[in-house]
Amino acid sequence: MAKKAKSVALLIESSNSYSRGMLQGIAAYMHENEQWSIRLPEQERDAPPPPWLKDWKGDGIIARIENEQIADALRNTKVPVVDVSAARRLPRVPWVEIDEAGIAEAAFNHLRERGFENLAFCGEARFKWSELRQGAFVERAAQEGFACHVFKPPAPIRGRVSLDREGKAIAKWLKSLPRPTALLACYDLKARQILDICWEIDIKVPEDLALLGVDNDEVLCDLATPPLSSVIPAAKKIGFAAAHSLDCLMKGEELEQHCRLIGPIGVATRQSTDILAIEDPDVAAALRFIRDHHSEQINVQDVMGVIPVSRRSLEVRFRKTVGRTIYQEIVRRRIDRICQLLNGSKLSLAQIAQRTGFESEEYMSVAFRRAKGMPPGRYRKSQF
Repeated sequence: MAKKAKSVALLIESSNSYSRGMLQGIAAYMHENEQWSIRLPEQERDAPPPPWLKDWKGDGIIARIENEQIADALRNTKVPVVDVSAARRLPRVPWVEIDEAGIAEAAFNHLRERGFENLAFCGEARFKWSELRQGAFVERAAQEGFACHVFKPPAPIRGRVSLDREGKAIAKWLKSLPRPTALLACYDLKARQILDICWEIDIKVPEDLALLGVDNDEVLCDLATPPLSSVIPAAKKIGFAAAHSLDCLMKGEELEQHCRLIGPIGVATRQSTDILAIEDPDVAAALRFIRDHHSEQINVQDVMGVIPVSRRSLEVRFRKTVGRTIYQEIVRRRIDRICQLLNGSKLSLAQIAQRTGFESEEYMSVAFRRAKGMPPGRYRKSQF
C-alpha cells in the first residue's frame, strides 16, 4: 500500500519576490526528499488566516506569523509549525529568518566600498523586520564611526498615514540630506517609492543619492530608471531550512536549532549605486580596477600598473580612505565572490577557484579558511 503523503499548509504570500523564493526553497526540499500534499492559499502580506484553516486536518504548517490573527489561529494548533517571520509573535514556535546583521553588513560594505560617508535608511514602521534592519544598519555604521540619517514617518491620523502624506514627508527628508548620500531602503518596493520621489524633486540617482534596496526583485529593480541595486537575501535557503525543520518535527525528531538566521547571498549591483563617491581620483581608480578585475589573478603590482603614482603614496592614501590595504581589498573582493558562488550556485570548489582568481582549489581553500575560519565546503553546508 502506497504511503500517504503528508499534508502541509503554507501560509506564505506569493505576491512578492522574497516569499516566492522561500516557496521555491520548500519545493526544492520536497524534490530532494518526499513529496508533500501542499495547501497554498492565494494571499497578500499581512493577510488574515484563510477560513478553511480552522477545520483543516493536516500534518504541519510553515507560516509567516506577522499579525495577531495568524498567531491566534496557530497558537493552540495540534500540528507542528515553523515560522518564517521576524515578528516573533509565537516565541515557542521554531523559526527560520533573514539575518538582519548580515543584510546590514552587506549593504554597509557595498556603500562604503564606493566611498560614501553620508549614510541614510528609510523603512516601514509597520514591519518588525524593517525595524530590525534599520537597527542593524545604524549599528554597523556606528561601529565604523559613521552617523546614519533615519527617516521618521509622520504621526498617524486616525490610526494610519496616507501615501500622499508619507510621500511629502520623505521628499522633505530627502532634500535635507547632505550630498552625496548613500541610502538603504528597507526593501525594493520602498526603494522604488524613493526613486519616484527623487524624480519629482530633481535629486539625481546615483550622483546625488545612491539608492540600495533589499530582496533583489528583478522585475522591480530592472524596470526602475535607473535600475536598482539590491541586497540578495537567501530566500530559497530559508525556505529549504524551514521545510527541513518542519519535516523533522513531523517525524517526531528533535531540532538541532530552534532558531536559525540565514545571511544574504550578496548584492546585485545596478546603476543606482554604480558610482564612486571618493574625492581622491587615484584611490577611486584603484578601487574601480580591483572591482572590475579581482577575479583575474591580479596582484598589487597590477593595480600599480594603471595608477601613475608611487606605490607607497597610493598605499597610504588607499588605506586612509578605504580602511584596508590594496592587497586586503583584492582578497576581500575574492572572498565575497566565493561566498556568493557557494551560496547561489552548485559549482564545484575547483570551478569556483577558477572563477575567483585562484591558481588552484587548494590555494582558494587556504585563503578562505584564513578569512572565514572554516573551509569552503563546510561553509557551503552551513548555509543549508
